[in-house]
Amino acid sequence: MATGNELRDFLTSRRAALSPEDMGLPSPTTARRVKGLRREEVAILAGVSVDYYVKLEQGRVGNVSEQVIDAVGRALRLDEVEGRYLRSLLHPGIEHAARRGPAVVKARPALLSMIHAIDVPAVVHGPHLEVLGINHAGKALLDDFAAMPVAERNTARWMFLNPRARVVYRDWAEIAADIVAVLRAGAVPGTDNETLSRIVGELSTRSEEFASMWADYRLSEHQHGVKRFFHEAVGDMRLNYQTLHLPDSHGQTIVIYTADTGSPSEEKLRLLSSWTAEARSEPARRTGRTA
Repeated sequence: MATGNELRDFLTSRRAALSPEDMGLPSPTTARRVKGLRREEVAILAGVSVDYYVKLEQGRVGNVSEQVIDAVGRALRLDEVEGRYLRSLLHPGIEHAARRGPAVVKARPALLSMIHAIDVPAVVHGPHLEVLGINHAGKALLDDFAAMPVAERNTARWMFLNPRARVVYRDWAEIAADIVAVLRAGAVPGTDNETLSRIVGELSTRSEEFASMWADYRLSEHQHGVKRFFHEAVGDMRLNYQTLHLPDSHGQTIVIYTADTGSPSEEKLRLLSSWTAEARSEPARRTGRTA
């Protein structure tokens, strides 16, 4: 079981996100010293004793049964990602052992060839949002990660330390919080992850916004949805994103951006992609090579 503050902080943050009214409990008649549910209320909802839940939150109980974990998860309304994270805190080194990969992660050459063959923005991410590959349309939409030093090729780092991110994303604060939640979900309790520790350490000291969002203990997985973008050449765009999880790749994903058929954003994205494709092929035409 996790010791120290991690388990306590996670469960406390989930309690703070709920109110008695959310859970069908009587409204408090007096002022509360803490935000959200009290430990006693979580214990009632989970069907365990208050003393047991307090010890559980403090990491002072032995083996925790699946029934108790499920009950606490239901009481705190944990989603699938949060439930897995709770299990990993209670049983570190077991739940996520299979997910541990090499210290340095690289994208397969065939995978990079694939994203360069398509004309919509595509990015290959490592398990901790390392940018392992980006095509010409992705560089135009986001930034030229390939031109950055290897240590700086990380979406979370770019989001908080590069001013361009606040120009590209119209809803920067919302997207930034989601990025932190994705980074948090990739943490493996009980393991020494040098890459994640370096990213979190740097961002926590250089960005107060990141430190505050990291302390919220939100967890999420990058799946699919809609984001609003801005590019100086074409203006505002509303793009769909779809995340593809790659098997046998130590947590790598591909994120592909498209626009609704027939929408103004589709025309803008087509223009942006065609311009960047022409710019990419121009040096090859001058030297007589094919791109």
